Amino acid sequence: MREISILGSTGSIGTQTLEVIENLPDIKIAGISGNQNIELLEKQARKLQPRFVAVMDEIQAKKLRDRLFDTNTRVLSGMAGFVEIATIDSVDTVVTSVVGNVGLKPTFEAIEAGKNIALANKETLVSAGQLVMDLAKKKGISIYPVDSEHSAIFQSLQGNEGNSIRRILLTASGGPFRGKKKSDLLNITAADALKHPNWSMGKKITIDSATLMNKGLEVMEAKWLFDVSTDKIEVLVHPQSIVHSAVEYEDGAIIAQMGEPDMKVPIQYALTYPKRVRNPFPKVDFTQRNKLTFEKPDLETFPCLALAYHALEVGGTLPAVLNGANEIAVEKFLKGKITFLQISELIEQTMNAYTVKYEYTLEDLLEADAWAKSYSSKLML
Repeated sequence: MREISILGSTGSIGTQTLEVIENLPDIKIAGISGNQNIELLEKQARKLQPRFVAVMDEIQAKKLRDRLFDTNTRVLSGMAGFVEIATIDSVDTVVTSVVGNVGLKPTFEAIEAGKNIALANKETLVSAGQLVMDLAKKKGISIYPVDSEHSAIFQSLQGNEGNSIRRILLTASGGPFRGKKKSDLLNITAADALKHPNWSMGKKITIDSATLMNKGLEVMEAKWLFDVSTDKIEVLVHPQSIVHSAVEYEDGAIIAQMGEPDMKVPIQYALTYPKRVRNPFPKVDFTQRNKLTFEKPDLETFPCLALAYHALEVGGTLPAVLNGANEIAVEKFLKGKITFLQISELIEQTMNAYTVKYEYTLEDLLEADAWAKSYSSKLML
């Protein structure tokens, strides 16, 4: 029996991870965490009976303690609680599926404690890719990608160790506004942007998908996960989301991973690697999915992708600034404080105002994130 912890068990990836584990009887949950949705956390705790539950907000944590007074589950709070969930002695793998830079410190601490990571928290590699991969190598642990695109690349690399990569083809659905021009997006509402054509995700990642920032963050992840230069990562818009990504080798052969747009398959592979386990999840019927198309991304209409490439090329602490500014921009858009097109404007202005550090620690990255959030919060567009 293996034990795992889940950081962000109430979110989209977290809840789907729990669905996957129902099909994996050899895995036990030692710890879970969340923040505001204590009703769901209570339900999960009663069903899973983990030893620990962590809640970031102390007030919410107290409410959950009162709700779980009749159980043996201990309720922790704050960043210290998240770190404790991530470093439980008996745990061998930590699923990091929280959204935002809140996932940085507990992921670092989990690696430091020798835990393998099933990674769904983009910000960990976006902000601190070099530090994370260096520490993982030092500690001899594995980082298994959970994002469908990075899982596809990971799977396409199997059996090809030592073969030179010509390019990584990172696919994108194009989001709800594929084919639109800037003039079409002047009056876009949050409700419009949350209508993703293929995937069911949380609000933050769905807006990122609509702006193509999500794909920019994934370009950054791919660089660090697979140790390739930025110019070898090509984004390809694939509206059907059946080809989850591909790797082209020096001889021109392209190996792709395909499947229905369902996050549960890459989640399961991260938890069972290198084994593949039978499951009840949807399978592709190519007689129905008989049209697969591909096109280049429109960087003029969706400049967030270009901003991400720029931040990655500049390097240093700038990716952390881009990420922090994007979190604030998405939050402002969801609250109706800025327009859809102003998301990229706010991010770009924040990046332009920042002085990049090229020698940095984890604390420096957290400071860059805090600076970006403070600066972009005060920007008036």
